[in-house]
Amino acid sequence: MNVITAPSPISRFERNLTWWVLGCIVAGITLGQLFPLFFQTVAALKVAEVNLPVAGLIWLMIIPMLLKIDFRTMGDVLTHSRGIGVTLFINWMVKPFSMALLAWVFIRHLFGDLLPADQIDSYIAGLILLAAAPCTAMVFVWSGLCKGDPKFTLSQVALNDAIMLFAFAPLVALLLGLSSIVVPWGTLFLSVLLFIIVPVVISQLVREVILSGRQQSIDALLKRIQPVSLMALLATLVLLFGFQGQQIIAQPFIIALLAVPILIQVYFNAMLAYWLNRKLKVAHCVAAPSALIGASNFFELAVATAIALFGFHSGAALATVVGVLIEVPVMLSVVAIVNRSQRWYENS
Repeated sequence: MNVITAPSPISRFERNLTWWVLGCIVAGITLGQLFPLFFQTVAALKVAEVNLPVAGLIWLMIIPMLLKIDFRTMGDVLTHSRGIGVTLFINWMVKPFSMALLAWVFIRHLFGDLLPADQIDSYIAGLILLAAAPCTAMVFVWSGLCKGDPKFTLSQVALNDAIMLFAFAPLVALLLGLSSIVVPWGTLFLSVLLFIIVPVVISQLVREVILSGRQQSIDALLKRIQPVSLMALLATLVLLFGFQGQQIIAQPFIIALLAVPILIQVYFNAMLAYWLNRKLKVAHCVAAPSALIGASNFFELAVATAIALFGFHSGAALATVVGVLIEVPVMLSVVAIVNRSQRWYENS
């Protein structure tokens, strides 16, 4: 029997993630100016265009998140079939394509004269990567904050992760191709292997073989390794901004410009999912997490893939980090919207 535990409340670190990222921007830019040789050495440590230090850091970030997922819960998807259907539609048919459209409109056209011409394609690629995979870990926090059905949330995330194993690479390749961006197929598939398949296999082996699926043991392990995961995230951000410093200093409004399509995309997808669930008369405890899962992004995977495909210095890497920067305040605002509109939702 699958045990569903109550989602943990948002931690102090998670609530202040935006400020931590801003601190990493300052630290990374400063260290990049003071120790350029160190950052160049780190950038050179790669195999088949995959940076080894970053690969290690990404594993430390992603594996603890995937430990929360019990793929056996996919057997429960029919319990909330309408809510599951809406979220799948938003995650895989709407969100990636809407982001590609928004990136084309804002980055290539409206903001094109304000951004470095040689990075336009890279910024668009980063935004596509950001929207191509649904969030895995933080949605448990968001679901808890809006009193979402934990069984729905767990089964939806497990199903999304299973789909991601097969759909992420083809979807990214399709959208990059439609945006006239060259697709490095070998590196893309290697990224999927390293940052999706291997972490999923390791996490499930730890869950089912080492911990025998005991939820108490899994929770205890997560509590011990969570600080390591958070430190890995911060270290990755410092490395990124160590390389992005010159570009940001030269054009400090780049981050604000990149945030515009991300913000529009999040609110559009969240509200569309919420409205569709209301039309289908789905219970609010399912519709609320459905809207949140539909809007949030797996930014850790996006960062890793952007670095692997385009490098530390790329606009793609910077664009994905902007997603990290605005993740918490934006998603907390979506939580507030679905909570405050519950009476309107249920009076339909």
